[in-house]
Amino acid sequence: MQKILITGANGQLGSELQELTKDKSNYIFTDIAQSGTILQLDICDAAQVDAFICEHKIGGIINCAGYTNVDGAESNIDLCYKINADGVANLAKAARKHDSFMVHISTDYVFDGTRKRGTYKESSACHPNSVYGASKRKGEIAFRRSHCKGIIIRTAWLYSTYGKNFLKTMQRLGAEKKSIGVVADQIGSPTYARDLAKAILKIVPQIGDRRGEIFHFTNEGKCSWFEFAAAIMVYSGLDCKVNPLSTAEYPSAACRPAYSVLDKSKIRETFSVETPWWSSALKECISRS
Repeated sequence: MQKILITGANGQLGSELQELTKDKSNYIFTDIAQSGTILQLDICDAAQVDAFICEHKIGGIINCAGYTNVDGAESNIDLCYKINADGVANLAKAARKHDSFMVHISTDYVFDGTRKRGTYKESSACHPNSVYGASKRKGEIAFRRSHCKGIIIRTAWLYSTYGKNFLKTMQRLGAEKKSIGVVADQIGSPTYARDLAKAILKIVPQIGDRRGEIFHFTNEGKCSWFEFAAAIMVYSGLDCKVNPLSTAEYPSAACRPAYSVLDKSKIRETFSVETPWWSSALKECISRS
């Protein structure tokens, strides 16, 4: 059975993949530090990546590793690019060398978010307006230039019962405060990491000889961060009022897309994956926590 490497195993998506594949012995999980059954692998070390893939006879890679602190990236530019661009290049080059496939996870932040309606398609022009978005776009380019087998999946607003994310932050604040303010003029699609993990596992056997093709996956529908937060309070049974704020009222180090709804028709039609409605997915996630 083909061995599949999953990087960034301690993150939200990596953790969901661990749970969904716990009965399968052909998945190997790694992160920057070894812990329990998770092995150590620094994707920024090209020689280490090549040796690991060779030693473990890896047939496929699902790259969940990444520098995801959007605001922190503005002051940690070198580290952000090292992980999100150079690390991807190292994995892709090794995958090409050893004839392995690769699924790379990217982001809606490759777009500037100036669109007012409709959706961003895979072919839409990329204009990242943050260090994080630019580093992820550079990682996409490195992946495609390697010509290794595999695909890129862009996602957005990822949350889970694992790791640090918007859902957990809102639940913590909702339990501590009577009211909070949340940005209401940034629109996107919340994505339950478990739904993305299920989609990836369904896609893996169907990749074939695709090389660098891009797909979009999020939960269906759209909302603002304010609407997302309000739904979290209701579904979590928290008596905390959510007040709408403008982006100008909540300044941050990084510029975020004002509108970044992704078109998912291509991934549904190509791989027959489901994109559940965002509020239904949120209810399911909260019920599991």
